[in-house]
Amino acid sequence: MKSEGADLIILLSHNGFPQDVHILNQVDGIDVCLSAHTHNRIYESVLVNNTIVIQSGCHGSFLGHLQLHIKNKRIDTHTYDLRKIDSKIEPDEHIASLVSGVTKPYEELKNNVIGTTNSILHRYNTLNSSMDDFLLAAIKYASNTEIAFSNGWRYGAPIPKGDITEMDLYNIIPMNPIISTVELSGKEITEMLEENLERTFSSNPLNQMGGYVKRCAGLHVNFRIENPKNHRIQEIYFADKHLESDVYYRVSYVTSQGVPPHIGRNRFDLEIHAVEAMKQFLSEEPQYLAASKESFHLV
Repeated sequence: MKSEGADLIILLSHNGFPQDVHILNQVDGIDVCLSAHTHNRIYESVLVNNTIVIQSGCHGSFLGHLQLHIKNKRIDTHTYDLRKIDSKIEPDEHIASLVSGVTKPYEELKNNVIGTTNSILHRYNTLNSSMDDFLLAAIKYASNTEIAFSNGWRYGAPIPKGDITEMDLYNIIPMNPIISTVELSGKEITEMLEENLERTFSSNPLNQMGGYVKRCAGLHVNFRIENPKNHRIQEIYFADKHLESDVYYRVSYVTSQGVPPHIGRNRFDLEIHAVEAMKQFLSEEPQYLAASKESFHLV
């Protein structure tokens, strides 16, 4: 690109910070990398093979302010500041008007209070999160199962302590998938979780598939993050007993990222979607008590 006349090359990447660092160490000539996907809050710019790398959190909660000082068509110096977006910042009237127009058809969803939560529902933890604890509790309730799985998504802005609106439910899982059940053997569950842990914590950044650890409810998994592929899980408990490899367990899930389609037996799609399941759950538990329900434990 520079041989064709470009003075500066800026890479907009959605690979994630570990993969960006890996790639930039092998590719010369990129001046700036605006990294994304892994939601890192980088407070000071990182220099990788003479490339300036920044990443600015997620959900519009931060603004990365990068200033480049150019001399002779090259970056001479730069400054970077990660700015927190809070109530001290005055909204831009024009942008606020545009946002209001786009969201106006959904005012009913924003004003329809479904229930309340006694703590913040979020997805900021790698292993377990309160938002997915709530989602999986609703999936288990709707499907009458004791084990449930969903993907370790990063999206979904936190829901503050207090009212839960119908719009909040779509914030949790906007595609509103149908809830399914399947029978998985203990061996299949273990292999599925081992594969997911490798995709999350692989020592090779290019084998990291993105997202957090798969979310699950009803299981207690003890694992060692530093162990090699397929040897991280030390033990899995279900109902205070070790998971048995040759026993089949009926589980519920949402999307193929929750349970891949090539494993298990007796798959069945329920006639209820995720948002409706959360509504039903809150009708029975109008005040959701977000107690600790950690499934994955480092040992």
